[in-house]
Amino acid sequence: MSRFTQQIQFIVELDQLKQVLRQTRLIDDSRQENSAEHSWQLAMMALVFAEYAPEPVDLQRVMTMLLLHDVVEIDAGDVFCYDVAGHVGKAERETKAAERLFGLLPDDLAQAFRAAWDEFEAQATPEAQFAAALDRIQPFLHNQYTAGGTWRNHQITRTQVMGRMAAVEHGTPALWPWVLEMVDKAIAAGHLSDDTARP
Repeated sequence: MSRFTQQIQFIVELDQLKQVLRQTRLIDDSRQENSAEHSWQLAMMALVFAEYAPEPVDLQRVMTMLLLHDVVEIDAGDVFCYDVAGHVGKAERETKAAERLFGLLPDDLAQAFRAAWDEFEAQATPEAQFAAALDRIQPFLHNQYTAGGTWRNHQITRTQVMGRMAAVEHGTPALWPWVLEMVDKAIAAGHLSDDTARP
């Protein structure tokens, strides 16, 4: 198989990501977003919010991770971030998917893309931590603009949201005060339940 044929095969396979629905609603609340839309919006966020990285980062690496991190959902599906049972075995399913999907590519691209995916998963570099922070901010923002969106639909609490958003405090600390403010506003508006409030 020629190099170009392998590349085409991978691109064609990527089209399936448009069929993987996420719990997150579009900001106009008309439907659920798909994982391809999610990845595209994250890459745009990296361009727009680069100045909020806690230290200078390689923006191309950040964008590469954001575009590749959910490719594995073609095989493994999307697991709602608050679904505890759904996360059992998730790492194994996604690793198997990464092997198959990136394995469609020529060896040099397969290794580079797999390395970027592994870097995002390990969360050990400033680039991966910034990317993870953006990955948390995007659905959080959607919930802000859909009157609680998936938070309301799944009875999500402040404690759960704060646990999920902890990556922002480290990955882009300049935006952490905004997160705290938005959580308080969501609770005040009745879009998020406050399980830390005293009776």
